[in-house]
Amino acid sequence: MTSINPSLYRPCVGTMMINAQSEVFVGKRIDNTEGDWWQMPQGGVDDGEDLDEAMFRELGEETGVARGLLEIVHRLPEELFYDLPPELHGKLWGGKYVGQRQTWYLTRFTGTDSDIDLEAHKHPEFCEWKWVAPGLLPELIVPFKREVYERVVAGFAEFL
Repeated sequence: MTSINPSLYRPCVGTMMINAQSEVFVGKRIDNTEGDWWQMPQGGVDDGEDLDEAMFRELGEETGVARGLLEIVHRLPEELFYDLPPELHGKLWGGKYVGQRQTWYLTRFTGTDSDIDLEAHKHPEFCEWKWVAPGLLPELIVPFKREVYERVVAGFAEFL
């Protein structure tokens, strides 16, 4: 068994945000010029930042959803890792990392669609968004993150 050196992976939080119908929010990245890929909100954890706080911050930045409209349902107990494909090595995060190590949350969104504002942050990450069935997530994400999405869906299945 190969051991993973966590210091080579960017610390990150990801959120499966579900609505009252247990559909999942996905966004299409603004910088996604190749393919029709959609992803759940995710982002880096600042040095010393609490994971819950990082999740709420990232989710707010990417979706505009206010913290008061979210309930944490569950958090996966283990970090999930993915590697960047070779063509992206050295191009992201100042070349410091080979991939990400992600802590995943399941949150329930208690607001309405009008509470979602992709332009709430001065640097929007998504240009479009939609609600999808959880089982569709692995086929919507870029292939190098597919295994992580399969594990996220499986890990939260009992809560959906």
